[in-house]
Amino acid sequence: MNALHLHDPELLTRELCDIPSVSGAEAQLADAVEVAVSGLPHLRVLRDGDTVVASTDLGRPRRVVIAGHLDTVPVHGNLPVIQEVRDGERWLVGRGTVDMKGGVAAQLSAAAALRDPTWDITWVWYDQEEVDAALNGLGRVMDRHPDWIGGDFAILGEPTSARIEGGCNGSCRFWISVPGLRAHSARAWMGHNAIHDAADVIERARSFPETTVRVDGLDYREGLNAVQIEGGVAGNVIPDLCRIHFNYRFAPDKSARQAETLMRERFAGFELQMVDMSPGARPGLDAPETRAFVQAIGEDVLPKYGWTDVARFSALGIPAVNYGPGDARLAHADNEAVRVSEILDCAAGLRRWLGPDGH
Repeated sequence: MNALHLHDPELLTRELCDIPSVSGAEAQLADAVEVAVSGLPHLRVLRDGDTVVASTDLGRPRRVVIAGHLDTVPVHGNLPVIQEVRDGERWLVGRGTVDMKGGVAAQLSAAAALRDPTWDITWVWYDQEEVDAALNGLGRVMDRHPDWIGGDFAILGEPTSARIEGGCNGSCRFWISVPGLRAHSARAWMGHNAIHDAADVIERARSFPETTVRVDGLDYREGLNAVQIEGGVAGNVIPDLCRIHFNYRFAPDKSARQAETLMRERFAGFELQMVDMSPGARPGLDAPETRAFVQAIGEDVLPKYGWTDVARFSALGIPAVNYGPGDARLAHADNEAVRVSEILDCAAGLRRWLGPDGH
């Protein structure tokens, strides 16, 4: 196994991307990361499955947890990484460059450089973020080894175009079942068409207001959308069941219970089966730790519309933000690509904040 180039974030991003790491197959990459950080004398390294945790133990009064996931969605002909120059600026193109090997590279580079940080730091590089939440490596370590993850503040290296994005929206998914009565389509009056009745369900979703909710000074957008529909038996049979899959994205001013109650009220009279609930996270901009980080980075804070693992830290009472290179709109896309300058900016931002002259 070739050693990772921890002091060159651009080359390191390419190396991380080109090591196979689709969700569930991160072992080779976790091995490489573990070997690399184990060679840094200022870090104590632990591992659970394919999650690697590396910590300083300097007796500082405050500790920050800085985390990033190692896995990617499946490759689609977009590896190995290639370099392009666009309008005079270098880009890295390939699976994982945005989500989120550029962020992991910035973190690993900072971990190597920050030998005497102003805060104690726990670095976490974890597996299986892109799949079922029950498999998430960060959640697993929080459950099995809560003493590994404690801190006063947390940063997730999710793609934010090297800006700070506070908190995250919550997300829930559920199925609505619409019953009917099966009959031959030549005698439709003897049955009851479940797909026709689904029009009422669709209209309740269509008329749901797409609102903007201000939470701690940031504007989060809410929306309810049908994302999948099932129904029908055959071309000459009146359907006796139609099922519609919905995704509700809700602002972090609402708890999971409030979000579910709102949906059950919206679809009252129909069977609702909740299949996934991920609470949001308030941005925590009033926390002094967050204010210090914002001041060091020197950018306005934006809201995070998608769900991220900041919610796991928020549930523990730890303020957390998202900060990493890459445009989130390119995540998972076949043309996934990241500006090299953003990787360098994030690595420098972490060093500036936590270095000897940091806040």
